[in-house]
Amino acid sequence: MKKVWSAAVSAGLLVAATGGQAEPVLQGKEAYGNWQSDKPGTVRLIRPQDLARPGATPSAARFPHVVTRSPEAFPKVPSGFKIELFADGLRGPRIIRVAPNGDVFVAETRAGTVRVLRAGEGGGKVATNEVFAGGLKHPFGIAFFPNGDNPQWVYVANTDGVVRFPYQAGDLKARGKPEIIVASLPHDGGHSTRDIVFTPDNKRMLVSVGSLSNVAEGMGTPPGGMAAWSRTQPLGAAWASETERAAVLAFNPDGKERKIYATGIRNCVGLAIQPQTGLPWCSTNERDGLGDDLAPDYVTSVKEGAFYGWPWFYIGGNEDPRHAGARPDLKDKVTVPDVLVQPHSASLGMTFYQGTQFPSEYQGDAFAAEHGSWNRSKRTGYKVIRIRMKDGKPTGEYEDFVTGFVVDDREVWGRPVGVAVAKDGALLISEDGNGTIWRVTH
Repeated sequence: MKKVWSAAVSAGLLVAATGGQAEPVLQGKEAYGNWQSDKPGTVRLIRPQDLARPGATPSAARFPHVVTRSPEAFPKVPSGFKIELFADGLRGPRIIRVAPNGDVFVAETRAGTVRVLRAGEGGGKVATNEVFAGGLKHPFGIAFFPNGDNPQWVYVANTDGVVRFPYQAGDLKARGKPEIIVASLPHDGGHSTRDIVFTPDNKRMLVSVGSLSNVAEGMGTPPGGMAAWSRTQPLGAAWASETERAAVLAFNPDGKERKIYATGIRNCVGLAIQPQTGLPWCSTNERDGLGDDLAPDYVTSVKEGAFYGWPWFYIGGNEDPRHAGARPDLKDKVTVPDVLVQPHSASLGMTFYQGTQFPSEYQGDAFAAEHGSWNRSKRTGYKVIRIRMKDGKPTGEYEDFVTGFVVDDREVWGRPVGVAVAKDGALLISEDGNGTIWRVTH
């Protein structure tokens, strides 16, 4: 049963009624939490008008110390759900994607491998664990092509290009060497993850490319001057070392017809296609250095030709003071993201829920993995969130769904990266701190 939101707002709390019980929706300053207050079921709503001013707090540097998970350390899930260890001993598992036959493909980015895991009877534990392909260059995104029950190819997005392998359902090993589809993507420094999805009609391949820098320091002026650049390039396109970066690129499935699909997305780490609309969505890391509560990360649909602000603006026409006065022509052309997430959460992989294992109100909602902060005085992120939808449209709210990866102010044992829906409808979550994958059932 879908939750019905009342109009009562008091002290930053919106009340949600479910089965006769009141549940607060944290808004404004109340929506900004930390690892100590995070718990499954907490609902947050951050709106553009809630943003702090730049420099309201100092810019912190508190990198986490990753420790070995103790046997007692288990993630926490909402009432009615269960979480269990699905796989361990993996080498930094990051993006996970589920093949139509149910096999789980895992990118071990630092190891340069893509691994295949096959669940045993009941789905709760891995029975088969094989390296599908090795010798890759920081692989991250994985996609099956064409869409449907019988894909013929497995595509892998390396940091510097896209390759593919012939595939038949059930393959545990690649059938030969990788075929190069996109020979070169912007790389060498900066954000290295590249995700990949295909549009529902199988006509286009989308690839995310993060920025080289935090906020385009040293980009200079474009060749030929700003006016000429603006006339001839996509809206908000960057140049020099940031050319084709902070963007989503589009190709046809054989890697040709290359173009920029959307710009100004600082680091779209996770790409996913929303089943109801066919629109691509991005789970995005925003910029650092503006204080504890700027700028929000976000999860958003991505419209072709849209500009999302980086590096000159954030969350609409809010100008980054480090680029004051640089691009007044773009101020009213920034697309505001759909769902704002607490700044510095480091939103990574995402997926839409289409299974039947969870209650019906989860159908069509999205999940995103928050890898966790370093640029914040109080640690935030280190959890999996649920992005709430109503009739296929985001409400703007998100819910803490899986927490419990932090040990104390200094130490963490888990850093969530990938989320995927298993063939049986369970939710799979990878974390690269201790090399584990977790399985959530209802």
